[in-house]
Amino acid sequence: MTKPIVVGMGEALWDVLPSGKQIGGAPANFAFHAGQAGMDARVVSAVGTDALGTETLEALRGKQLNVDAVARVDFPTGVVNVTLGEQGVPQYEIIEHVAWDNIPFTPQLEALARETQAVCWGSLAQRSEVSAATILRFLDTMPSGEGRLKVFDINLRQQFYSLDIIEASAKRANVLKINDEELVIVSRLLRLGTTDVEQQCRALLTRYALDMVVLTCGTNGSYIFTPDETYFRTTPQVEVADTVGAGDSFTATLVSDLLRGVPVSEAHEHAVRVAAYVCSQKGAMAEWPSKGL
Repeated sequence: MTKPIVVGMGEALWDVLPSGKQIGGAPANFAFHAGQAGMDARVVSAVGTDALGTETLEALRGKQLNVDAVARVDFPTGVVNVTLGEQGVPQYEIIEHVAWDNIPFTPQLEALARETQAVCWGSLAQRSEVSAATILRFLDTMPSGEGRLKVFDINLRQQFYSLDIIEASAKRANVLKINDEELVIVSRLLRLGTTDVEQQCRALLTRYALDMVVLTCGTNGSYIFTPDETYFRTTPQVEVADTVGAGDSFTATLVSDLLRGVPVSEAHEHAVRVAAYVCSQKGAMAEWPSKGL
């Protein structure tokens, strides 16, 4: 049976942590965990023609990721300087004018879009006009309906977002993933006029005709809102190594289970379990135990 094609689209880069550099970028992290969940995981991004670009491709292949849709362009490969605050929460210094700001739309990418069952992207890679245009064109080319998932994991970083970027993606999504801090910002930008998180999420559901809003609240649990249901799961208590990539593993697990037809409540429970495990490990691309999670 053919595995569903699941795409992480946007930034592929190196997180430079106090312990050294690690391959990352939210879309690449998402694709890695979708691959562990049994999907045909692809990364859509761009790296430089520099030595670090070659190292990036080798590192992603080493994680069993398909990098056929990672372009090589004449810009430096992306790097993010990461410091870890209290409880392992990361702070980012994201270098600008790099390769993933310049992802080209190619005939190969157009063909991939037509075959993709689920895609996850964020706001960060849309800080440049080139990558923003490519991401939106990919979404417009990818068929809607037929069980396909278009997941906008909003992923607000520093000053690299705007209301226009958020709205352009939200209108093309059928699933919105957001955390509690991002919800405050988005609610203010959209003037939702309420501080109640469920009312805010349901306003987003209605405004963008979404099938689902996923709200993560760190140690305070997570919610999934659909037009008819509300789901809540507590966050398991684990000894936290760092939280880098935990949200991406949550999203990848949820998406993979939904593509298999797993009920939302069970998929949610599984996503919470995987994210907690990733928090207990160092780095964004923690390998799952052989027995599964």
